[in-house]
Amino acid sequence: MKSIPPAQFPPQAPAHAVPRDQVVFNRLEIGSLMGLYGRMVAAGEWRDYGMSFLREVAVFSVFRRAAEHPLYRIEKRPALRLKQGLYAVIAMDGHILKRGHDLPQVLRVLERKLIRSVN
Repeated sequence: MKSIPPAQFPPQAPAHAVPRDQVVFNRLEIGSLMGLYGRMVAAGEWRDYGMSFLREVAVFSVFRRAAEHPLYRIEKRPALRLKQGLYAVIAMDGHILKRGHDLPQVLRVLERKLIRSVN
């Protein structure tokens, strides 16, 4: 079998590079999400999280237990940035709790739930 010389392979991207056809959260967005997650863990509401980065959407999912469906999904959809808003908080049953263009403003719907559970 004939081998292909290494020069003919496409150059490898660095390990930290993200494919251009993938939606991701930036550093500020991750900071907002992890700040809320930390407060909810401290309150005993959430125990686990997961992130998915797909072609059209980036999803931050939070769980009460690791083996169940997510309680909430925080989605980033760039295709909706000029319409309903880039961000959405979606409940376990699929209802959209809040949409908007500003992530901290959208996350306030979950902050209210934290205040209610602590009182």
